[in-house]
Amino acid sequence: MMTAALPDTMRAMVLQRPGEPLRLAHRPLPRPGPGQLLLKVEACGVCRTDLHLVDGELPDPRLPIVPGHEIVGRVVAQGTAVTGFAAGQRVGVPWLGWTCGRCRFCTGGRENLCDAARFTGYQIDGGYADYTVADARFCFPLADGAALEQAPLLCAGLIGYRALRLAGAARRVGIYGFGAAAHIVAQVLRHQQRPFYAFTRPGDSGSQDFARHLGAAWVGDAGQLPPERLDAALIFAPAGALVPAALRHVDKGGCVVCAGIHMSDIPAFPYADLWGERMIRSVANLTRQDGIDFLDLAPRVPVRTAVTAFRLEDANLALDALRRGDVQGAAVLEMS
Repeated sequence: MMTAALPDTMRAMVLQRPGEPLRLAHRPLPRPGPGQLLLKVEACGVCRTDLHLVDGELPDPRLPIVPGHEIVGRVVAQGTAVTGFAAGQRVGVPWLGWTCGRCRFCTGGRENLCDAARFTGYQIDGGYADYTVADARFCFPLADGAALEQAPLLCAGLIGYRALRLAGAARRVGIYGFGAAAHIVAQVLRHQQRPFYAFTRPGDSGSQDFARHLGAAWVGDAGQLPPERLDAALIFAPAGALVPAALRHVDKGGCVVCAGIHMSDIPAFPYADLWGERMIRSVANLTRQDGIDFLDLAPRVPVRTAVTAFRLEDANLALDALRRGDVQGAAVLEMS
């Protein structure tokens, strides 16, 4: 079912080849197929994963592709076999955009590991556009509110929350790389009355001040020793050298969680740094249950995202700012 008075074309920022800037294009308005929603995009977060895509660090993207997987939009049309959504309803679209639903991972509660999974803004056109189509099964209902502030919850929030879940009941938690995901998970930790310790690039006084503002128990450079041993470390920066550094700061039985989809190689380190039942693990994508649980928790914290808004046409400027580390919190594209 299509809503009346929709345009024939839309703006989209398109990646033609990795290593090149995104190009503004005018494309035909997509049509929702069976089980799909057509959304008018209100805002789309600019994630570090988008940067890895544009810089050619992620393998085998579908090209050309419209990036963006932190999408907030309104339902304007539905394909057949869609239930539970209404015209005008606000929804969020995350990174995980489709799974087979039949494999051992999908049927075992680990759909994030589905070998056939497809991802928004990577194999499925994403939210750097006026409109997008999404599988209704992977859309989350959202309350009305500030779309700009909701957008980072759809990846930075969800991945940070999953990383924290995988760290278990850790009391003292180190956060390496204080960007979009970190500033959200820091608020969850503060809500749960668990102290967090923020590690930043040397000399990054802006991020350090931001972490203190959010209640960090300690702030320092990534190479510095925290005042006490950590029970877990969450690594959001894509730097493999942080893994052995974090291991040295984690107490026996502690966990180092690598939360990015891409990371530079991890250098060799002594077995003694791992011994004592320490553990290294990665976060792969998210499940819909992660989304349900986190989006229920976020307003109760309440999570307040810090955002810097960019126009759709300025997506390359937003990516450049993220690459330089000039964004405190999250960058978000706002559709006019």
